[in-house]
Amino acid sequence: MGFEQFIQFMKQVQGRVGSAFFTSYQSQMNPQHIALLRDLHNELNVEKDFTTPLDKLNVVVFDLETTGFFPDQGDSILSIGGIKVRGSKILEDETFYSCVFHDAQLSSEIKELTGLTDTDVKQAPSLSDVVHEFFGFIQKDTLVAHHAAHEKGFMQKATWELYRTQFQHRIVDITFLIRLADPDLPLQLDDCCERCGIPIKNRHHALGDAKMTAKLWSIYVEKLQALGYQTLRDVYEDVAKKT
Repeated sequence: MGFEQFIQFMKQVQGRVGSAFFTSYQSQMNPQHIALLRDLHNELNVEKDFTTPLDKLNVVVFDLETTGFFPDQGDSILSIGGIKVRGSKILEDETFYSCVFHDAQLSSEIKELTGLTDTDVKQAPSLSDVVHEFFGFIQKDTLVAHHAAHEKGFMQKATWELYRTQFQHRIVDITFLIRLADPDLPLQLDDCCERCGIPIKNRHHALGDAKMTAKLWSIYVEKLQALGYQTLRDVYEDVAKKT
């Protein structure tokens, strides 16, 4: 159910459930945030991205740091980092990074792993503001992540909770490209970076991991083109055959 359909549904049942709930729910939704996402959804063309030559594809490589692995069990986003890549060219100056407000105390494991502190997240902008800014940064670009199911699950949850609509941007898992070019390579980010000579810096920092993944994306886009892969469709079709 899209946002407009949801609001229409709520108006229809408002008389039965009372106006207090509807008014309260509506007041939590920022009209400017909703308008941006609606415009992006109207302009998205994931099929075009699927057939765009890899050397012309505009992507945002991104990473999330979270309190755990299970968004449906209450785990939350703590920070978002991203960097833009055009074809295989990394745009070093076009980056995004923000912590996300989190009221509960972070576990010692999360603090040690990510380097985040309670102060970092308690003084950070709300999830609504950060996601809105992130959508403004990515616009219509395809998203790329390492082991993308993690990022996809949390972005789906955030988009639904904030806008009551589905997350519609395509997220490409970079491990698909790695499997085709280097099928025997372990798929952990550290292993991939070491194999490709990429220095491991700021590990488990959302922007640090995004930058390392962007370097991998740049390398593997060129490797796959040399192997004859021209588009994401070529990649997905061959991955499906080998699965």
